[in-house]
Amino acid sequence: MKHVTVFCASSPKVNQTYINEAASLAEELVRNNYGIVYGGGALGLMGSLANRALELNGTVKGIIPHFMVEVEWEHKGVKDMVHVNDMAERKKMLVDEGDIIVVLPGGIGTYEELFEVLSLKKLGQIQHPIIIVNTNGYFNHLIKALETMIDEDFMRQEHKSLWHVANSSSDVCKAIDNIPAWSEDAIKFAAVK
Repeated sequence: MKHVTVFCASSPKVNQTYINEAASLAEELVRNNYGIVYGGGALGLMGSLANRALELNGTVKGIIPHFMVEVEWEHKGVKDMVHVNDMAERKKMLVDEGDIIVVLPGGIGTYEELFEVLSLKKLGQIQHPIIIVNTNGYFNHLIKALETMIDEDFMRQEHKSLWHVANSSSDVCKAIDNIPAWSEDAIKFAAVK
């Protein structure tokens, strides 16, 4: 079984559309026999993702730092829960445990996770497909910023292949099947020359 690492928000205050999209992603992944690895939270998109996957008897693994457990952010229904020391260890394990990375809308934590994996992939340190789910055009400005980096020669044209944009969760598994492989030799064209 391949595993999909999902980065997403934990805020329960966001528009219900985003929370529903997380549940839809869980349905799509479970239906296509992917395991889910996520940040271990019980609320917001995180909670919706885990709850729906568990309802469907999907495989869910959570990874959460001790301080979040202490403030009771941990999802109690996820049996495969790993406690780590800090955010850096959590992020490394989230990347290491997944074969594919899917990014749903989120705040600065989600953005930070996305930019780290984009950077690692650009440097050939990971080869994971990275899929950004652009629910309601949430990531439009971010995608434009990434394209501007390329247009202004801060990255190469080849780097447009670092990520793939899906308009909804229903497009994610099709995208996984169609994303071209990324080479560990990517570091050869990581620098802009």
